[in-house]
Amino acid sequence: MSEELPTGQDAPQSQPEPLHGAQLALLTIAIALATFMEVLDLTIVNVSVPAIAGSLGVSPNEGTWTISSYSLAAAIMQPLTGWLGRRFGEVRTFVTSMSLFVVFSALCGMASSMPMLVACRLLQGAVSGPMVPMAQALLIRNFPREKIGVAMGLWAMVIFVAPIFGPILGGWITDNYSWPWLFYINLPIGALSVFMVATLLKGRDSQRVKVPVDVVGLALLVIGVGALQFMLDNGNDKDWFNSWLITTSAIAAVVALTVLIVWELTDRHPIVDLALFRIHNYRIAVICICCGFFCFFGVTVVYPLWLQLAMGYTATWAGLATAPVGVLALLLMPYVGRTLDTMNLRVASSFGFLAMAGSMLWLSTMNEQASFGQIIAPRLLQGVGLAFFFLPLNKILLSPMRPDQVASAAGLSNFLRTMTGSVSTAVCIWVWSRRTDSHGATLSEHITSTGNWPVYRSHLQQFGVQGVAALRSAEELILQQARTMGANDLFRAFGYVFILLAPLVWLARPPFRNPGGPPGAH
Repeated sequence: MSEELPTGQDAPQSQPEPLHGAQLALLTIAIALATFMEVLDLTIVNVSVPAIAGSLGVSPNEGTWTISSYSLAAAIMQPLTGWLGRRFGEVRTFVTSMSLFVVFSALCGMASSMPMLVACRLLQGAVSGPMVPMAQALLIRNFPREKIGVAMGLWAMVIFVAPIFGPILGGWITDNYSWPWLFYINLPIGALSVFMVATLLKGRDSQRVKVPVDVVGLALLVIGVGALQFMLDNGNDKDWFNSWLITTSAIAAVVALTVLIVWELTDRHPIVDLALFRIHNYRIAVICICCGFFCFFGVTVVYPLWLQLAMGYTATWAGLATAPVGVLALLLMPYVGRTLDTMNLRVASSFGFLAMAGSMLWLSTMNEQASFGQIIAPRLLQGVGLAFFFLPLNKILLSPMRPDQVASAAGLSNFLRTMTGSVSTAVCIWVWSRRTDSHGATLSEHITSTGNWPVYRSHLQQFGVQGVAALRSAEELILQQARTMGANDLFRAFGYVFILLAPLVWLARPPFRNPGGPPGAH
């Protein structure tokens, strides 16, 4: 059991001796499995919502609460990672989170009603919140200094690959077994990870600091993030600010989060350490990561929807077309991690942003006649961009941190990345819908007796399609093309954002030492 320090005393800066050999390999496997399991659950349910809703006798719209309840609770808990690690110890916090995650996964699988499933998913999300940032902190804490880049590469590889393969695995399990197995698969993986981490890190926990609970900050965080997540999840369905419920949620989110920022910057024991943003490199890296992830999440959401609605892909084929982004990322991230100490981090980040820009601009040239090979090629290039912009920026972000700050910094940056994804999902679907309507109206104006309509109508008549059926066919063709043009507008805008981000990273100031290391370490 770790020693507990009295209130107000800083945690010591000393690090335990790093692990080596088989112990280090086993710890890496255990933490990777736990991280994969947690991140997978963000997306594994997505394609199975209709099956879950039908089984529990509710509408598909109600079924989506199984997704939003998890992400809401996880988002609230992520910025608390640093406080939990200081108060209870980083190893104890991680092991407890994993253990409770296994328990609530089992309860999710046994749920007999939608309210019960949503409640269990809410609790599952709450206990999962600290797992990913704490996994990063534990790897950094226990890896040798010279191999921290490898640890960060493995961690990043898992958090990128898991959500890509989540929908594919979820669809396969639902089709071949039943939806409760989406949650039961967590049990053996989680139990093994708990045992391995608890055994390997026994007696290696961080010092605990007995600090008071920031009740006001916690309440403001729950209200602000909860209201914001509710607004983002339901805004498109309820026509945004034409709904009093969405307007009320927006006001509550703005007020609560504004007061939270003021409170946490002035409180002696803040539950969310916003003072980290006073650190220049942390601030620049977080801005770059959030802007980059806004675009990445946007294309990840719109791309499969476009494939299904405009190109007639099934959910399975849309998932397969989405997955290639993980192929090169999977291969490159370990390499980038190994060479982090020797590469120019700003050059690598800029290269990554430009590769992402190229892939987005390439995607913006696609039309509904593109072959499967043509539409997955830009996704492969995105994998290159992800590996080279995310890992270097993560090292820049954590480089100024003391050992006792790593968990707080990782938790806060993970929270902001998660919320950026939620904002991107809501905003990009809304923009795509509006651009589709605009292009549809413009295309409809060209259906005139002197334009292309007579030629198209004559073509349809050759196949026996005429009258009302011909008009419906024309409407469907216009909608298909409008959706493609709207998606292209978004992809093009994302490309321009990535081009602007390439020079922004140069505002970060070297030297960039290994996170949690002494000031002179590089």
